[in-house]
Amino acid sequence: MSWSERFGSREAAGGNGAARTSTRTSTRTGGSGLASAVNGVRPLRSRMLDYDHSLLWVVVALLGLGIVMVYSASIAMPDSPKYASYRDYAFLVRQTIFVVMGAVVGVVSFRIPISTWDKYAPKLFLISLVALVIVLIPHVGKGVNGARRWIPLGITNMQPSEIMKLAVTIYAANYTVRKQEYMHSFAKGFLPMAVAVGLVGMLLLLEPDMGAFMVIAAIAMGVLFLGGVNGKLFGGLVATAVGTFTLLVWASPWRRERIFAYLDPWDDRYAQGKAYQLTHSLIAFGRGEWFGVGLGGSVEKLNYLPEAHTDFILAVIGEELGFVGVLVVILMFYWIVRRSFEIGRQALALDRTFAGLVAKGIGIWFGAQTFINMGVNLGLLPTKGLTLPLVSYGGSGILLNCVAIAVLMRVDYENRVLMRGGKV
Repeated sequence: MSWSERFGSREAAGGNGAARTSTRTSTRTGGSGLASAVNGVRPLRSRMLDYDHSLLWVVVALLGLGIVMVYSASIAMPDSPKYASYRDYAFLVRQTIFVVMGAVVGVVSFRIPISTWDKYAPKLFLISLVALVIVLIPHVGKGVNGARRWIPLGITNMQPSEIMKLAVTIYAANYTVRKQEYMHSFAKGFLPMAVAVGLVGMLLLLEPDMGAFMVIAAIAMGVLFLGGVNGKLFGGLVATAVGTFTLLVWASPWRRERIFAYLDPWDDRYAQGKAYQLTHSLIAFGRGEWFGVGLGGSVEKLNYLPEAHTDFILAVIGEELGFVGVLVVILMFYWIVRRSFEIGRQALALDRTFAGLVAKGIGIWFGAQTFINMGVNLGLLPTKGLTLPLVSYGGSGILLNCVAIAVLMRVDYENRVLMRGGKV
């Protein structure tokens, strides 16, 4: 039942219909409503929409921008021996297919009640964990550039770490609700979740994929914090995470080299080695200046900037669309994160703790991954293999991003139904 059907006024029949309409209008809007009715002007009625139009259109805009920029960034790739067998529009076709598939999967996911996600959260987490194990099996997992992160499925590759981002978001919310009374206990509240995240981290570092681990750790920590975990325990978790990352970097020579290259990318020792991507990314941003060199006019994408269509697509956006284009992209992601937290806060106000934590967890997911990707492109963070959500080329990433947005919109939809007095 719509807002207008439940709370709107009805035109009455008969001679005293106008009087009844006037009385109802006066009750709803005060004296000004009565004056409007007397003057024959019908007051406007507010109507709550079924979903957040602004959020949907921002997501559609980012997906559309991604299709355009993937095509622009990949058009010269067939000139490289690695992609010599590809057509110049190959990545455009694939990205378009991924977006269409993502839209279909998103529509299906939107129809799944949040209570169902809550019910199957532990099973989804276990399935994702098994997928992380399978990708490490020789001759099963596919390796690219020294990393084994994909499971080949014929027409495309599945990246289990993308599934785990959604799984850990839902599982952390489910865990927090189930263990709410133990959130101040180390053994019963904190330790089990820490062990689960640690196991995920170990599997991801074996691929290796530290970027995905950082995002997953941020999601789990963020949801636990929002769910009311003890402040001292949370501080200890943060300190442990920072210490672990520092130890991993120090114990790994190639990671140490990457950090040193990030600190001084223009040094002759790094400019043509570990900092090659970063230096060309910075050159691309420098060439773009305020308004860019024009769509399709990038020079760095001509096989100078590696992974221009995936991890470093923001650099191509900066070169072709300039500072203004990058700022627009940042503002669109800001809107997604902001709406995620607003939707989550509304769900919590309606006593829907799981739904609220899931919405905020999705906001943390998109916010953390976007921040890391943009920080890497701009030289603010060390280089990590992490894509820009909804924009970068990739099948698993696009599909799971669309599912996450669908779940977020489902939370918003159920909030609106409850605020109308309905049931979900």
